This record gives sequence, C-alpha cells and structure tokens, in this order.
Amino acid sequence: MKILVCISHVPDTTSKIAFTSDGSQLDKSGLQFVINPHDEFALSKALNLKETLGGSVTIITMGDVSVEQTMRKALAIGADDAIRLDAEPTDPIMVAKAIATAINDASYDLILCGQESIDYNGGIVPGALAALLNAPFVNACIGLEFDGSAITAIREIDGGKESVTANLPAVIAGKKGLVLESELRIPNMRGIMMARKKPLTVVSADDLEALSAAQSFKKPQAKAAVQLIDADDMESLVSKLHTDAKVI
Repeated sequence: MKILVCISHVPDTTSKIAFTSDGSQLDKSGLQFVINPHDEFALSKALNLKETLGGSVTIITMGDVSVEQTMRKALAIGADDAIRLDAEPTDPIMVAKAIATAINDASYDLILCGQESIDYNGGIVPGALAALLNAPFVNACIGLEFDGSAITAIREIDGGKESVTANLPAVIAGKKGLVLESELRIPNMRGIMMARKKPLTVVSADDLEALSAAQSFKKPQAKAAVQLIDADDMESLVSKLHTDAKVI
C-alpha cells in the first residue's frame, strides 16, 4: 500500500507569537517549528498501517528550505521518503493544487492529512485535495479500518460519531483519536541517522497563483487584570457583575 501523508510546518504551541512591524506577516525569528499536531496522528496511523499491511509512507510539505528540518523529523519517525513543494503556502487552494499536481502520476492508495493546521486553522486543504483528485473524503476522522480495497472510517459529528465506508483511493483528514496518544511516534537515534540518507525531492510550485492573501495580522486584546473580591463581600460582587461586567 502506498500512503501519502501531508505535513504542515507550524510554530510550536508554546512559542510566543509576534508579527512584523507593519503587521503583514509572522515574525519567524526565534520561533521553534514542529510537525502540525493533527498531522502527527495521521503520520503515526500511516506507519501503523505500513507495519500491518506493508507498503510505503511518503510525506509531502510545502515551504522553503527551512521546512526540511521538520520533514527530516517525520523521516526519522519512520516515513520512507519526502517531497517538498518549493513555494510559500499562503493559500489553501494553491497548496491543494500543488499537492495534486505533484502526485498526479504516483497512484497513492491512501492520503492522510491532519484535519487542520494549528497556525491558520483553515481546514480547507484536505477537502480541496480530495475534490481535485476526485477521491472520496472523510473529515474529522478518529478511527480507520481496512477491508481489502475499502475502508471504514469513524468520524466525529455534532453530538456523536458516524461510520463511513469508502473505496480506495481516498483522502482522510484525521485528528486526535486516529491513534491513541500513547501510539504517537517519536524519533530515536537510529531513525535520526537513517533520515539523513532518505530521499527528499524538491518540486517547484512557483507557477501556481494564490487565490487569497492575508492583509494584516494583529494579536487579540490582552486580558484584563483579575479583580479579587473577598468571599464575604457579596454586595461588591453583585455590584461589579451588574455595573462592570453587565451580566446581571
């Protein structure tokens, strides 16, 4: 089975985010970047499937040479090879088109993505990619089983879960639950050494036009200072809830 995993290069969730002085883009200086957490579940699931069913796992990422550090981590975790789409991923439709073009002749049986990236939280790329490939698509997937050339996916819906069947090839957008957190893979020393020798192919994607662009960024307003009120001073509490917070 040939499996493709789409990986996003995102700031670590513990990083302090800042923007350039004109607010036009993210200030990347000093930031630590990681594999998008949702994509980690997808990658770990792909490696589980490879070990069970055989085959190969390829990762694909869009970005400049700086994303290769994140890609090498995915290779160290267990992916067999990697494709870097050499362009800035500013627009989700452009990203989906670039991936679809790059894998047009590769005949992957299964494409796994994270449901969304934690930087822009758009959640558009997996569905757009499935549409471009004319492939079945399951979003918010938290379980995946195989039966020959068909899959059964469990996905979250409002108020419950839904079981969906589809034929391969298919695109799956996974999230926490696709594998157990205890099953998430981490690189070991042997994997890190082997990752240096695994193929990483660079494909130009500059000819694709972005359909949208961010005009500016700004941080949310800082939270107001906490006001502490004595537990016995009920009158002051009620007054502040009424006049300041206006919730009663």
